[in-house]
Amino acid sequence: MTENSDPTRSKVGRLLKSHEMTAVGQELEDRWLGDGYESQSLRSLADWFNKRLLAAKLEDAGQNPIDGEVENLYRLLTADDVTAGMRVDAEAALEQQGIDPEDLRSEFVSHQAVYTYLTEFRGASKGRSSENRVGSVRTTIQRLQSRLVAVVENNLAQLRDSGKLVLGEFNVLLDVQVLCEDCGASYPVTDLLERGGCDCESTTTEAEE
Repeated sequence: MTENSDPTRSKVGRLLKSHEMTAVGQELEDRWLGDGYESQSLRSLADWFNKRLLAAKLEDAGQNPIDGEVENLYRLLTADDVTAGMRVDAEAALEQQGIDPEDLRSEFVSHQAVYTYLTEFRGASKGRSSENRVGSVRTTIQRLQSRLVAVVENNLAQLRDSGKLVLGEFNVLLDVQVLCEDCGASYPVTDLLERGGCDCESTTTEAEE
C-alpha cells in the first residue's frame, strides 16, 4: 500500500471494507502480478472480484452457494447473450433473498476501478519484466516498420526508373494506428506502448474512485 493512502477512497477499497473482504485485496494484487497465480488481465480481475462480491452478498443473506452457482448467477446478471426472461428470473431469485439486483449491479466494479485500486492505493506495479517486454515489442515493431518502408521505397523507385510509374522525389510515410473499440482512443502503436495503454486504464472517474 502506498504511503498515506487510504484504500477506502477507492470503490474497490470501500467494498472490501464494507463486506469484510480485506484479504481479497492482497489476492487481487497477487493475481494481477502473477505472484502465486497465473497473471490475469484487469478485465478478468474485475469479473473475479465481482463474483467474490456476489458470493459475499449471498452468504450475508444466509445462503451457502454450491459450486458453480455464483458463476452462473453472475453470468445471468451481466452477460450480453442472456435472454431477458433468464435475467428477470435471476433477479427475482436475488430479491427473494433480500438482495436488490440494481444495488448489486451498482457495486460491481470496472477494470478501471481495479486498476486505480491496485496502482494508486496498493502501489502495485507490473515491474521491470513487463517494461522489458514492452520495450522488446516496441523495438520489433519499429524494425518491421523500417523494413516495410525500405521495401516500398525500393519497389516504387524501380517502377519509376523503368518508366512504369510517374513519380517525383518522394518519401514513404508509415503510421500504424491502434484504435481501442471500448474507449474510442486512437494512438500510433509506438505511442500506445510508450504511455502504457489506452484511456481504458489511464482514465478514471470520480464515481470509480
